[in-house]
Amino acid sequence: MTDTVTLTGVVATKPENVRTSTGLTVTNFRLASSQRRFDRATSTWVDGDTNWYTVNAYRWMANNVANSLQVGNHVVLTGRLRVRNWTSGDKRGTAIEVDVDSIGHDLAFGVSHFTRLKAAAPAGESGGSVADAGPEPDPSAADSSYSGHDAGNDVWSAPITGGDSSYETPAAEENDDSVAERNDAEKVPF
Repeated sequence: MTDTVTLTGVVATKPENVRTSTGLTVTNFRLASSQRRFDRATSTWVDGDTNWYTVNAYRWMANNVANSLQVGNHVVLTGRLRVRNWTSGDKRGTAIEVDVDSIGHDLAFGVSHFTRLKAAAPAGESGGSVADAGPEPDPSAADSSYSGHDAGNDVWSAPITGGDSSYETPAAEENDDSVAERNDAEKVPF
């Protein structure tokens, strides 16, 4: 039986992106999730206990997570919960892991900028199936040192352009100063 959970919390460790010997890309990080409650005796909000989760993302989502999340980001995620007991020598513990189905920034704490990536061509159009393509390329690779990876033609590295006139490609290397310089017409009124 699979338990599906939705969690909110803070990215507590740097997302670590690794490739297994079979070519599967995996990104994992620790999520700290704590509840705040109102203490009527002192009339203040207090932090409750913190729950810690190991969050795992696989395949293309793993690359997107590694490229999008940083320590301290507030996130909302949905995934499959796994609870395992472990033993290592004298030590014992319980590992609580979540295999992510969906994840994103928690917009209650800030603004996020989304860039949609192009999808791969369907199997019929490219002449082969996705399984025949070998291990997936890493879109975060700046060079083409990964065998078979051509960073210039990687369909997952380029934002979608055209077609949808409401979509605007974000400026490359936009920093916080350039966001502050936007005129009032470009800002969202709230």
